[in-house]
Amino acid sequence: MRTTLLIRRVEERIIELYPSDRIQSPVHLSIGQEPVAVGICASLAPQDLLFTTYRGHAYYIAKGGSLPKLMAELYGRSGGMSGGKAGSMHLAAPDVGMMGSSAIVASTIPHAVGAALATKLRSSDQVSVAIFGDGASEEGVYHESLNLAALHHLPVLFVCENNALAVHTTLAERQAYEMQSHAETFGLSTTVVENGNDLIEVADTTADLLEKIRSGSGPQWLMVHTYRYKEHVGPGDDFDAGYRNRADMDRWLASDPVLKWPELTQSFEDDVAAEIEEAVAFAEASLPPTADDLLTHVE
Repeated sequence: MRTTLLIRRVEERIIELYPSDRIQSPVHLSIGQEPVAVGICASLAPQDLLFTTYRGHAYYIAKGGSLPKLMAELYGRSGGMSGGKAGSMHLAAPDVGMMGSSAIVASTIPHAVGAALATKLRSSDQVSVAIFGDGASEEGVYHESLNLAALHHLPVLFVCENNALAVHTTLAERQAYEMQSHAETFGLSTTVVENGNDLIEVADTTADLLEKIRSGSGPQWLMVHTYRYKEHVGPGDDFDAGYRNRADMDRWLASDPVLKWPELTQSFEDDVAAEIEEAVAFAEASLPPTADDLLTHVE
């Protein structure tokens, strides 16, 4: 629960800082979807690899990425995990198995499949996890990745964070197919968690699927229904845009673990606040990159 609260408060601190222009990156906030990331990552072994999306703050933190380095990266400072060059949408912490996120929809899915192929060739028990949104299932590389993983019986867990939106467009407006049934046409075993706010169910379900993969049952496909509270990109609300309504959000707020158990979250508040302020102070003190840094890490 502490990690869920930490992610929520980090995102809220980013919202506070954003108008000051100290954050030098667009932000796709994880508010509302934190329990999914926490549940998934709670079940991963340290050696398991995570490939996620541009809405990746929650996964970066839940997998164990450095919070000071995250804040410095958002500030565009040299103390960031990528020296201030990557920004919010391209987070990585390979030391804890967070292998990267990308601004290109569905682009990390084949990376996860490739890593899983390498794992199989090495006869390791490592599992690769591909996180993607419902919109990613509309990309060709998604279909190719599911096919390759099923064909070669690869140790990969596909996780669809289904918030039913691609920017401002709903599922019904975009998809003539049903994602779970479609995944099953590749011979994949599929599972659905209806309430992504139930982080215990997400964690237990993930643990079961990982055990199946490690025992040789092949790739698994998991859909977790969830809901983003903020606009597609940025710190604001967008209910005036007309594509969704507050009644939907109210239904998700009713099961939001941060709001549902205030006495539990209160016990972590001071510690979480201190951790966040230390990270902000680190970002503030970090130097901007110089011209000499421009071509570093470029091969």
